[in-house]
Amino acid sequence: MHISEYQKFDGIALAGLLHKGDVAPVDLMKCALELGAGRASELNALCYVDAEQALNAAAGAKLKGQFGALPFLLKDSGLAAKALPSSVGSRLFADMASPIDSTLNARFIEDGFVAFGRTTVPEFCMAPTTEAVQNGGPTLNPWDVSRSAGGSSGGAAVAVSTGVVPIAHGSDGGGSIRIPAACCGVYGLKPSRGLVPMGPSRGEAWGGLAVDGVLTRTVRDTAAALDGVVGMELGAPYAAPEMPGRFSDLLEQPFQRPLKIAKWTSAFDGIEVAEDCVRAVNYTAELLSSLGHEVVDAPLPPIKYSSFLRAHQDVLAASVTMTVNGKLRVSPDADWRSKLEPAMLDAYEIGKTLSAETYALAINRFHAIARQMEVYLWDYDMVLSPSLTKLPAELGTLTMDTDFRSFRNLVGKYTTFLAIINASGQPAANVPVYWTDENLPIGVQLIGRFGQDADLIKISAQLEAAAPWIGRYIPA
Repeated sequence: MHISEYQKFDGIALAGLLHKGDVAPVDLMKCALELGAGRASELNALCYVDAEQALNAAAGAKLKGQFGALPFLLKDSGLAAKALPSSVGSRLFADMASPIDSTLNARFIEDGFVAFGRTTVPEFCMAPTTEAVQNGGPTLNPWDVSRSAGGSSGGAAVAVSTGVVPIAHGSDGGGSIRIPAACCGVYGLKPSRGLVPMGPSRGEAWGGLAVDGVLTRTVRDTAAALDGVVGMELGAPYAAPEMPGRFSDLLEQPFQRPLKIAKWTSAFDGIEVAEDCVRAVNYTAELLSSLGHEVVDAPLPPIKYSSFLRAHQDVLAASVTMTVNGKLRVSPDADWRSKLEPAMLDAYEIGKTLSAETYALAINRFHAIARQMEVYLWDYDMVLSPSLTKLPAELGTLTMDTDFRSFRNLVGKYTTFLAIINASGQPAANVPVYWTDENLPIGVQLIGRFGQDADLIKISAQLEAAAPWIGRYIPA
């Protein structure tokens, strides 16, 4: 198979070729490696790729699960994988090995994914851009290399948008799937809290904000990938409602009635929203209306956004302190401070000073937002909003070369519509239906009720059919 042909297919189509015997796993892996060594390498999207090991794994792979033996990439988020080290984007954690596979990675493997490397992230996955010193430079936006690919799943979004893989692992603790999906023009869904397993080594991350998922070029690939990994994990602290069936089977089922969708075009605390982002929302609203749904201009819920930002910062800082101290207990390092970027070193110092009361109040703030959002959605089925308040960030404008709170305040003005949905635990997706005249993707976000991931996937599929985007990728 030639790489130009490989790039045209989504994951389900490639898996079909594998299961029919029309193509061998090693042929697909050769395409993925060639693309990874080409454009994706120029954009600085991959790490921990071992081509020889990848080819051997593909050559010996037996077809299983939905995807047979499909090339795949894990985010460098520390998701435990025996076959791949991780750095979490930090020099302090470079080449960290795991003796076990996480529950999620084990489910990926059983469903036919063959991971051959990881995708780049910012340090500790705590930025909306991917510009970690550990990566040797920024991860570039494939549509405009003067801009960021987004973060923290920045490398994953680049890998999907350049066709290295049709499906890549991502995670989202404040928009980290939706941000890069918006910047790179791919589909990215943050599942409901508790839908995707996080164990066995941890029960939650960032006070319940963080969840795992995938980035894809088609909605059906996301549906199928989730079909293979969702489900209650023994001992997990959270559980999403049981799904009504396989997402893949529900994709084309019509809604029993038109949906009522709230439209947001203004932001909390009067934060400015770029005109292109508003245009993207209005364009999507017209598409939804043409599909028979009701889209109404709606007020924002009464969330105290500045209080949420502070709570979010406190929980992230506490996580940095816990993570660094855990590493140093196992592996003391006299030079550890020099291996952290300025904002993360400052976050560590802040975390050391936080009281138990401050942390508990932050968690209570998240829970309050969850209730506010669910009550708000009594009047609507979904919310339509911009994914970001601005165009994809220019390189160097959102780096960690500053103090932690100043950095996170800037992030909060860029990702205003995203992290609140991590607090609420609801599903939300970036849908890439709008592009500027300069061929730059502008994402829009759809937010569903908690546990209603199937409805979110269905409406995404309707938008995909109305304004297809699978043909928008960076060719070899």
